[in-house]
Amino acid sequence: MSIPSFLSTTARSLSHSLLSPAPGLLCCRLLPPKSASRNMSSRRQMDHLERTASNSRQNALYPARVCGITNESETVKRLRIAVHPDFTFKAGQWVDFFIPGVEKVGGFSMCSSPRLLQQEGVIELAIKYAKHPPAHWVHTTCTVGSSVAMRVGGDFFFDPSPSDPSVDLLLVAGGVGINPLYSILLHAADLLHLNRAANVGSAHLCYSAKNSQELLFQSSIIEACREFPDKVSCDFHVTQQSADVDSHLQPFINRGRITEEELQTRVDPQRTLCYLCGPPPMIEAFSKALMDFGLPKDKILFEKWW
Repeated sequence: MSIPSFLSTTARSLSHSLLSPAPGLLCCRLLPPKSASRNMSSRRQMDHLERTASNSRQNALYPARVCGITNESETVKRLRIAVHPDFTFKAGQWVDFFIPGVEKVGGFSMCSSPRLLQQEGVIELAIKYAKHPPAHWVHTTCTVGSSVAMRVGGDFFFDPSPSDPSVDLLLVAGGVGINPLYSILLHAADLLHLNRAANVGSAHLCYSAKNSQELLFQSSIIEACREFPDKVSCDFHVTQQSADVDSHLQPFINRGRITEEELQTRVDPQRTLCYLCGPPPMIEAFSKALMDFGLPKDKILFEKWW
C-alpha cells in the first residue's frame, strides 16, 4: 500500500520538524508556562502538531481505511480502522490523523489493544464531537470506506518486556482521557490472558465523567474486573448526574469527583506505576498529591489533553 497522493507533500514538509528521537522509555507531556499559554491562547489555539512537536513519532505515515463506525455515547463515535500490515503501536500511544481535504491534522489516542491489531489488523479510536475540523469530520462526514492516513506517536505508553519487574498499575482518567488508559488496561488484561502476570501485579482504574452515559467502554471494563477479580478493579465517578444509574453499574459507581484520599489508598511507593490522562488542572493536582504520598516522580506518567 502506498501513501495516498493527498498526503505526500504534507508528509515531506512535516517529517524534518516533527520526527525527534525518543528521549527515554516513558515521558510526560508538559504544558507551556501558564503565562505563555495565556499569550498563545489570546492569539490562536495551538493545534495537535504544535503541541506534540517535541514528542517521539514513528517515521512511517501509513494509509488506512475506516471499516466500522459505532456510537460509543451520545457525543462519542468509535471508529474501527483497517491499517497497513507494518503499522505498530504501544498501548497508550496516539496517532497523527490525516484526512483528505481537511487541512488540520487530528491527534487521537488509540482505545484498542496491540493484541487486537496483531489478531485482526485493526485499531480503534473513540472521538468526541467538537468543532475542531478533524473531530467534526468524524461526526459529520466520515463513512465506512473513508480513506485516511496515520502516524503513531507519543511517549506515554505501557510496554513491559517479560523480564521487567511486576508493577501495580493505577490508571486515572477524566472524560475522554479514558482512551489511552483503556488501551493500557486492555493490554494489562491481555498479559494476564497470556500468563505474563509477572508484569502486572494489579490494575486499578479511577474514571470520572459527567454522567454514566459518558462512561465510555463501561461494559468491557466491568467484564475485565469480573474476569480477573483479584487483579483488575475500577471505580467509576459521575459528577453531574442526579438520576439513578443502571443496576449493572451499582457496585462500581461513585457520585462526585475522584478524591486524593481515594488515590492514596492505591499507592505503594515501591510498586505503583501511575498513568494520568485528562484535563490539565486535574493532572496537576493529582500529580502533586501522588508525590506527597511518596510516589516517585518518575512513576507518575501523564498525558494532558486540551
